[in-house]
Amino acid sequence: MPVDFSTFITQLNDALLAENGPNLAYLLRPTSPHGKDLVKEFRNPTRQMLSRYEGGIISPWDEIAIQYVLTCGHIAKKRYGEAFKEESQLVSLFFRFFTENRGWTLPALFSILRDLRDLAYDVAFLLFDSSKVVSTQCQADFHAKYQGQKSECMEEAARIIAKAFGNCMTDRTSPPDQSRKWGVYYVVGLVLKCYFRVKRISLSKNVLRALEANNDIPPLSSYPRSHQVTYRYYLGMLSFLNEEFAKSEQQLTLAFYNCHIQAHTNQERILTYLIPLRILKGHLPSTELMQRFPVLDDIYAPFITALRAGDIQTYDKALEKWERRLLELNLWLTLEKARELCLRGLFRRVWVAADKATRIPISMFHTALKISGNDVSVEEAECLVANQIYKNFIRGYISHEKQMVVLASVNTFPRSADRPTPFALI
Repeated sequence: MPVDFSTFITQLNDALLAENGPNLAYLLRPTSPHGKDLVKEFRNPTRQMLSRYEGGIISPWDEIAIQYVLTCGHIAKKRYGEAFKEESQLVSLFFRFFTENRGWTLPALFSILRDLRDLAYDVAFLLFDSSKVVSTQCQADFHAKYQGQKSECMEEAARIIAKAFGNCMTDRTSPPDQSRKWGVYYVVGLVLKCYFRVKRISLSKNVLRALEANNDIPPLSSYPRSHQVTYRYYLGMLSFLNEEFAKSEQQLTLAFYNCHIQAHTNQERILTYLIPLRILKGHLPSTELMQRFPVLDDIYAPFITALRAGDIQTYDKALEKWERRLLELNLWLTLEKARELCLRGLFRRVWVAADKATRIPISMFHTALKISGNDVSVEEAECLVANQIYKNFIRGYISHEKQMVVLASVNTFPRSADRPTPFALI
């Protein structure tokens, strides 16, 4: 049965009186069925048209209801820039209510912040031309682009969501089990998503510092697992971009193992960066794992094959082939560093071919390099072996006068993960 505005107001009031957060979230969602009903009722709703309903429910909910209808009206007309502005106003009005109430309001907060983010840059929409899909783009930004305007919706969404983070952190009156602080990590996840999208990653430090400085919030492990996974993923990404690889691997590993098994896209997103970090430590992903993620297998399979065989030429070709994509993902430098492991594999094959002797001429390593497609001089080959020894990939030393590599008789080629600082000397 269609919902008119009076019924919508009544339903809002019932949800508020019952302190029913999930129902309130449903009522404020533009994609809910009653949104279309309200647009049909008013056809082309305007603020002036809806102003007569002010005072129909306790403030600020009369204004929130009006903002909701205006947002739905703009979405129906594909006026996404205007829809974002109205949703922003709705969120600001909700903050007035949110800061005076307890944690039961969190589902509604999560919903409207997610809708705000979606309108800014995440919800795809289809443009049809003669019943054909022309393109899929971010709503507000696509609209602004074709109006010759510069869209600032994403940055504005980040600013508003960051304010919600502050509103959650400052709850000092609610009982612990009903505190708004239970929304902290979800909101932090939304803020970090926005910062990454607008490439203002440095702003993430402010949020993380505020989080670390507050000792009153419950431990991360007490929050819903989905909140933990999102937070750990972005913490891992920030560490990755700062080349704090050990911390990044730890956080991304925890994110992956706590990620819901059916959240395939999220698992793939985590593994995109976790796999190269594990490769740097010499841990190659199994065939079974890669088969579950064909997109990642397509990218990483050539590197993994080359590493297993110590085939530097194939590794270099893979770097060249995937250079553009790896640069987009900020992964090219990481995989270029992992080339050292490929070199280690080649030198280990020389050692095996020499019956694992403890004294091997540098000329053998030089020959192996030439066969593998690396036309280097003997001096450069010696330098490469010396670097491998320095980085603890090989245990031994070089006798320059005799042009001989003297290898340890035990644990000649230590496992990469067993090196004292596996990420430090890559």
